[in-house]
Amino acid sequence: MLKGFKNFLMRDDVITTAVGLVVALAFSNLVKAFTDSVITPLVAAVQPGSGKLGLGVQLKAGNEATFLDFGALISAFIYFVVFMAVVYFLIVLPYKHLQARRGVTVFGDEEPAPSTKTCEECLSDDLPLAARKCKHCGSLQVTSS
Repeated sequence: MLKGFKNFLMRDDVITTAVGLVVALAFSNLVKAFTDSVITPLVAAVQPGSGKLGLGVQLKAGNEATFLDFGALISAFIYFVVFMAVVYFLIVLPYKHLQARRGVTVFGDEEPAPSTKTCEECLSDDLPLAARKCKHCGSLQVTSS
């Protein structure tokens, strides 16, 4: 029973989906900060309110809702970058290492080894790697592609 659960967790699509959800969660925080700190004050610029301190610009004096809070947006961006670095170094790299030990390529980082050769004379590229001459033209000028 535990072996089946382990196999389920180690499937490529489960890990890829989990990483995608984590990225979406971090990105949603960035989007929320943008809307809360930039869009909302632009809309609220016509409404009365009080002032606010921080890294930003006050659009309308005395109206806290019109404060463009660039500090919160920068913080959200830094959070996103740090969060994605943690996900990469604590989830993706160990997973790739584990899958490499199992002989599985994940996330498309590695180039696949060529499985055919190309004839320099007739340019046919469907020759097996062990071929010494071209099966189409008989040339001895066969190179790996």
